[in-house]
Formats: sequence, structure tokens, C-alpha cells
Amino acid sequence: MRAIVVTNQAAGTSGMTLAKRPEPPAAINDVVVEVHASGYVPTELAWPSTWTDRADRDRSPSIPGHELAGAVTALGYGTTGLSVGQRVFGLADWHRDGTLAEFVAIEARNLAPLPGDVDFTVGASLPISGLTAWQGLFQHGRLQAGQSVLAHGAAGAVGTMVTQLAREAGAYVIGTGRAADREKALDYGAQEFVDLDNDSLEDIGRVDLVFDVIGGDVQKSSAALIKTGGTLVTIVGPVEARPADGLAIDFVVEADRAQLTEIVQRVRDGRLQTNIGTIATLDDAVAAFNPTERLSGKTIIRVRS
Repeated sequence: MRAIVVTNQAAGTSGMTLAKRPEPPAAINDVVVEVHASGYVPTELAWPSTWTDRADRDRSPSIPGHELAGAVTALGYGTTGLSVGQRVFGLADWHRDGTLAEFVAIEARNLAPLPGDVDFTVGASLPISGLTAWQGLFQHGRLQAGQSVLAHGAAGAVGTMVTQLAREAGAYVIGTGRAADREKALDYGAQEFVDLDNDSLEDIGRVDLVFDVIGGDVQKSSAALIKTGGTLVTIVGPVEARPADGLAIDFVVEADRAQLTEIVQRVRDGRLQTNIGTIATLDDAVAAFNPTERLSGKTIIRVRS
């Protein structure tokens, strides 16, 4: 099969190549999926799991990408809940070869059915950003109607999901980003916007929940704004700043079939809009991941047209 492979961590995305790789077999509890569309997170090549397995053994050349939408082509021994030919989408294991390929082997539990009226491109854009937003807001942040949310990176792939899901849950959402992101953040439902380069974050007052995708000084400033009993949720690694009278939680997103089903249903009925920017073919994927200008929205690779 054809796949995007990486062999040199220091080379970053410029070290990506389109190569031939063996098609993966279906192990116990796995399915093999013919990938129609794949998502990719820009920080993947800095993750240890891209380069080593769970026993810390080198596994390069590795195939990045962990979001996919496609069709099941084979079932491993003991696999239940899915069938050959079924349309699916989901989140591949961090420590295994990923989804920037024509086929991927993936645990069946990491997939959810993709309804026939949802395009594969849309399906591939949902798993990481949708699940990250869902788990950060509701599992870790325990968001309730009437609370306030400070959503950093509100025009980004995760931030637009955070904003929409928080608004639907009855929260008041303050988005942040660069000046150029203001209109997009407001279009996706933020009720206020803070330009982090020019506005003072402290002017927004106190909030119940901070959803942090930036870290550093922004995280430290945000922690000081959290109300008593509030929560700072971050996806950028160990917490650097804790609220004085609240919780601070860092987490790594996990596959969850029930949550994926909730998310895709919201897309189907118009309550949730995707944030897709560039759509490229597998042949053009390396160029798409090495852009000459700042991208807007999530890059999706259309593996099959």
C-alpha cells in the first residue's frame, strides 16, 4: 500500500515521504480499514509515541496520522460490533502505525459507525478535535449550563469544537486568539473575543472553566482567573499553573465510541460545524503538511476520491 512515512524525528514534516509499505494484518480484536480520509495533528512528530512502541523500542519508519474515516475490509479473530464493508470513523492508537495510508489496522473499540449521509472528509476531521473538546468540557471540566468558559485558540480545530459544544450546553463562551481569528471565533459561537496580542486577559473577569491549548504564560494568566471551585483543563502537558481554589487537569484524548456517536449526530442535525481548511490527496500530502503560509482550519488528506 501507499503511505506517508517518517524516519527522522529531527527532520520534522520536511522528512515526510510517500512510500510503499506492507498492508497491515488484522490482529485479535482489530479490524483493517480501507482509509478514505485521514486527519493529522501538527505536533505528532514531536510525540514519543510516533517513534517508539510501548516498550520504548524504535518503530520507525512509522506512519503518522491518527484520525480516519473509511470502510472495514477485514476482521481480526474475536472482533465484534463491526462488519466488513461498514463505514466507520475513529481514533487510531498513538503507538501504532497511523492513518496516512491506504489501509490501517486498528482496534475495533476505537471506531464508531459513520452514517451514510456524512462525508468521509467530515468524518476524518472529527475524532481528535471533537473528542478532545467533549472530554475536556464534560468529563474533566464537568461543565454545567450557566457557567462561563474561556476557550483558548477559539478559531482552531479544537477551539471551534469547544466553543460550539460549550454553547450548546448552555455556557457563556469567551474565545481567544490572534486579531485575525476574531471573526471566525465569533462565527463559531464565541460571545466575546480576546486578542491575546493586544487585549488584556484580566479584563474578562472570573470564569468557571479554562480550556487551555497554549500553555506557558497564557496558562499562568488564565489560572488566576478561575473562580472558586472552577477548573483549568489543558492538553499541552503537565500543568504549569494551578488555580488558587480550583482544579487543574491535563489529559490525553482517548477513543470513545459513544462520544464519537454523539458528536457525529450533532454534525448530522446541524448543531456542530466542522472546521476543515485544506483538503489534499495522498500524493500532495507532504506539500500540504509543509505549507508556505499560516493555515486556517484542519488539514484533511483524501486518501481515496
